[in-house]
Amino acid sequence: MRYRQKSEESVHIDVTNLIDVVMILLFFFVISTSFVKDMQLNLERPSASSGTAASTKSVRIYIDRTGNIFHDEQPVKLWMLQSLVRDSLATSSTSAVLVIADTQTSTQALVDVIDQCRLAGAADVGVATEAK
Repeated sequence: MRYRQKSEESVHIDVTNLIDVVMILLFFFVISTSFVKDMQLNLERPSASSGTAASTKSVRIYIDRTGNIFHDEQPVKLWMLQSLVRDSLATSSTSAVLVIADTQTSTQALVDVIDQCRLAGAADVGVATEAK
C-alpha cells in the first residue's frame, strides 16, 4: 500500500497592510499633537496668589534678568517684537500673549514688551507667575 505524502503548506500571514495602517496612525497622532515646551532659560518668575492657568496655545515672549527678549527661542530686539508677534498671532488660533519675565527684569522692560504686544493686536496679554 502506498502512502501519499502530505504536502505541508506553509502558513504565511501578510502583515504589510497592518504595518501601513500602524504607520499612518502614528503619523496622524504625531502631526495632530501640539507640543508646548518652555525655553530653557533660567528664569525666576514672580509669585502671585491670584494667578490663573494660561492657555497652552498662547504666543510666548521671554524676558531674562538682563532685559534680553526672546520669541520662538530666538533673541529679538524690542523694535522687532511688534511685527513678530503680529505674524505669530496671524497664524495662531488665539489672540493671547504670555510674557514670561524674570523677577529681576526691570518694570520698564516688561511694560515695553506688553505695549508692543498690544500694538501688534494681542487681545489678551498676561504675565506668567509662580503660585505662592
